[in-house]
Amino acid sequence: MSKGLGIPKGTRDFSPKEMVRRNYIFDTIKRVFQTYGYMPIETPSMENMETLTGKYGDEGDRLIFKVLNSGDFLAKADQTALAEKDSLKVTKSISEKALRYDLTVPFARYVVQHQNDITFPFKRYQIQPVWRADRPQRGRYREFYQCDADVVGSDALIHEVELIQIFDKVLTQLNIPSFTIKLNNRKVLSGIAEVIGQPEQLINITVAIDKLDKIGKEKVLEELTERGVRADAIEKLSPLFDLSGTNEHKLSILKSFLADSEVGMKGMEELEYVLNYIHLVGLESAELELDVTLARGLNYYTGAIFEVKANNVSIGSICGGGRYDDLTGIFGLKDVSGVGISFGADRIYDVLEELNLFPEIENQTTQILFLNFGEKEEQFVFKIASQLRNKGVNVEVYPDAAKLKKQMKYADNKNIPTTVIVGSEELANNTLSVKNMKTGEQEKVSVEQYIARF
Repeated sequence: MSKGLGIPKGTRDFSPKEMVRRNYIFDTIKRVFQTYGYMPIETPSMENMETLTGKYGDEGDRLIFKVLNSGDFLAKADQTALAEKDSLKVTKSISEKALRYDLTVPFARYVVQHQNDITFPFKRYQIQPVWRADRPQRGRYREFYQCDADVVGSDALIHEVELIQIFDKVLTQLNIPSFTIKLNNRKVLSGIAEVIGQPEQLINITVAIDKLDKIGKEKVLEELTERGVRADAIEKLSPLFDLSGTNEHKLSILKSFLADSEVGMKGMEELEYVLNYIHLVGLESAELELDVTLARGLNYYTGAIFEVKANNVSIGSICGGGRYDDLTGIFGLKDVSGVGISFGADRIYDVLEELNLFPEIENQTTQILFLNFGEKEEQFVFKIASQLRNKGVNVEVYPDAAKLKKQMKYADNKNIPTTVIVGSEELANNTLSVKNMKTGEQEKVSVEQYIARF
């Protein structure tokens, strides 16, 4: 390899086999999205800097990849900032665009910009790469795909039910044998903070309890104390850490706990609606679990919260999502409620690979290789190959009359399941010698009979 040849850290090449597998995941997700009325959109890789900055917090802003202005960008740079080596001010003067950090903010911008052209409730899905200037490590990349589905312009809880069904259907169709969809509600968490007498500590409380399955109860109690939560409040909160049993039992306990909190009881009402509907229609494979310690992205979500984990696999959540009351408010279009979910394609890939769940990919790669024995034979098989391609069969003709060993090695290396030989005898009799590359079995069949098989 040439010295210095490579790709940036945190990015990846994908081989044909990997791409076939990734497309299998993407196609499965797309197909289910579409059955629920979600339609695709795409937004540019680049957004104006002002669209992205200030939407993800200070840490998020630092992870946005900036794009230098075209031409002699230094000529228009803030010379004072350059002299003072003020990188923040310099960046503002030399970079007006940035690579998108996620799909959510561009979607909000899209809805506001196209509000007169779309029909509400607006259901969209989007499967595109995003970029983050993060420190690369296993499972964390600077370029990766997000697979999002959102519906905006409606606060109806039927959408939450359908999104849970989408989780279930996608992961069932991907043959993941055991997975749990965890459900909670932001209003319930707000009610808990209110009941224990520390509503101002909502963020600190939920950040701590969200770590319960990672660090255990004792460490969570220590963190709550360190974050300034009062001892009497912690004592009231502590029993919820041990909440177990059926979803109905948990609902009963939480109703009693939150009886004096209006916002908490509103959250309970929303949870009951979703759980009752799921009970009515059922799920194919998923276990649906009410988890009061689930607290994803509290600054962002305002209602239902979802997280999906593959059971018996050492990996974090593979999907997530929730409801937000004012997605488009950041761009001036107020009171447009929405709810959305996201599939972690890279983590799903890892789960399928670890459990050896990827299906045979023969029908997505070359199915038949016609070997090449010379000009007359090539013309003969090329015509047959064209007929098979018209029937949707993936076919190759080896490009030259190389040695048989070389052609067969090509078929082996590409895992092509079938090779077809046409020599002088087959040419004279209008037949084909068809070889199964897995079993080694070979048969002779007429051209007409073979084409008719497809």
